[in-house]
Amino acid sequence: MLGVGLYGDNGHQIQNLLKGHGKARLVAVAGFSSAPPEGARLCASLDEMLGDGEIGLVSLCSPVRAEQAAHAIACLEAGKHVYAEKPCAMSEGDLDAVLAAASRAGLIFREMAGTAFEEPYLSMREIVASGRIGDVVQVLVQKSYPYHSGRPQDEAADGGLLLQVGIHALRLVEHVAGRKIAEISAFETSLGNPAPGGGLRMAANISARLDNGGLASIIANYLNQRGHGEWGNDHLRVFGTKGFAESADGGRRTRLVVGDADCGEIRARQGQGAPSYFDMLVDAILGRGEMPISSEDELSPLRAALRAKLAAATSAPAPA
Repeated sequence: MLGVGLYGDNGHQIQNLLKGHGKARLVAVAGFSSAPPEGARLCASLDEMLGDGEIGLVSLCSPVRAEQAAHAIACLEAGKHVYAEKPCAMSEGDLDAVLAAASRAGLIFREMAGTAFEEPYLSMREIVASGRIGDVVQVLVQKSYPYHSGRPQDEAADGGLLLQVGIHALRLVEHVAGRKIAEISAFETSLGNPAPGGGLRMAANISARLDNGGLASIIANYLNQRGHGEWGNDHLRVFGTKGFAESADGGRRTRLVVGDADCGEIRARQGQGAPSYFDMLVDAILGRGEMPISSEDELSPLRAALRAKLAAATSAPAPA
């Protein structure tokens, strides 16, 4: 049984995934702003938690995301595997330092990067990989979440729009459409931010060239309205030389078209009780299985997001 420690609740912490888990159990927590989960030992600090010999894995949702890479290195140096909320690092230098620490320690470091391994994206990933829609030529992604007053104006707190929302879209490009991003550029705007002088970016456009010469276009924003009925107003369309596959309205509608045939709804292939990304990580740590993608492939969308963020800050576009 794998002992798990949770540090921070700034993000999608995994206490609910541990309830009744047959291979992992919650041991201790630290850095929580809300009430700690029942049955967990409450530690005064991350350092105190790292001294617990029962803990083999630390799940990081650090209170300040800009500090999370340093927390990951501390965990790895203390002999703990790490599962980290996105963005797991806020610069490529920090990311490389974390990976170097994991390599030195001989431990597993993974980001909470299971976007493509949940339906309907898992089935779309399988369709693309099978070659049914031919060679991928163009990918269109929309990621839209609601604005609320709890969204940090300081991007250091959670990574900001490009790194904590746009990264999902980049995962859909690389992990579902199956093409690596070779070149990337981006624009951001704070237009529509209701906080006067706030630093929160409300919308971003990303353009990318894929490794096979194809193209990807992405929009991300905090403009979804509650009347939509879904937290995420999300769309993915993958266009190939033989057909296209799409998911719309947060996965409520899907469609596959191949040549002259409208194949209709994409039926989920992920059966009841199929392992989650976290389950796969636990099996990998316990030596009972392997992750579905390499660490390099898992973190490639983050690298693209970090480069897009840099491009948005430094590019000098020509006036129209």
